[in-house]
Amino acid sequence: MWSEMYDESTRPTLENIKEFVNNKLCDELCLSLEKTYAVSPKIEYSKCSMQKGWNVKYKKRGKSLCTIYPMKGYFIALIVIGEKEEIETKLVMPTCSGYVQKLFKETPFSCGGIWLMIEVRELDTLQDALKLIQIRATPKKHSTVKFDFEEPVS
Repeated sequence: MWSEMYDESTRPTLENIKEFVNNKLCDELCLSLEKTYAVSPKIEYSKCSMQKGWNVKYKKRGKSLCTIYPMKGYFIALIVIGEKEEIETKLVMPTCSGYVQKLFKETPFSCGGIWLMIEVRELDTLQDALKLIQIRATPKKHSTVKFDFEEPVS
């Protein structure tokens, strides 16, 4: 079990976490968050009884985007849907997988939001998680590349 491998006094590296999870979807989520939002991972210890142990947090301007909880062969992505995001999330929900729709429907609003503990085992679930994160934060502006094409000569 993850919390037994790395106790509070033994901080894992991001590579240790990725090795334990051993799922490319974790790499994809981390890379996507880092590139899309220009954020860096923060490894923190949680004493919460629901998911005790080291986790990876991604925040933008103090706002939580996602917390990754390592599991053997998969990971849990915690995404908190706040009051401000609730209506937009409900509009997006029909485009999400049945699993995420059911989880959203069954998760009660508490402590200022809907705390979705999404088990990411498949690509469609990862895509759903990314949709929900995008509701929480606007991606960084990408620079536009201008191409000058010549008109074809007749």
